[in-house]
Amino acid sequence: MEPNMTHGSFSWNELTTKDTKAALEFYTKLFGWNTEVMHMGPMDYTVVKVGDRAIGGVMASPPEAPTMWTGYVTVDNIDETVKLAESLGGTVCVPATDIPDVGRFAILRDPQGAIIAAITYVKR
Repeated sequence: MEPNMTHGSFSWNELTTKDTKAALEFYTKLFGWNTEVMHMGPMDYTVVKVGDRAIGGVMASPPEAPTMWTGYVTVDNIDETVKLAESLGGTVCVPATDIPDVGRFAILRDPQGAIIAAITYVKR
């Protein structure tokens, strides 16, 4: 199993921003990332890569949301992780949600206010 697919490992990073074009221009020049645009219905999602390895993505944020990077941590069971987070004093910002052909994720806030995402990937 890939290390980043192990429970507790950071496995993805995602930027939500009001200006995806400017952000991609900045980060591709800064880090030498490659990109691949995925058309997902009403929105585009740009996967960022180091060489051929996908490491994260960039997408437009809703008007009320801040521009920010979010780290995703792999978990064995997203629904159990959401319940555990709540029992530990965390709150759910985005409930467990399916991403077709990818997995199921949730966005959580820890008791100190920091945001983190957790994801259970589809077994391949």
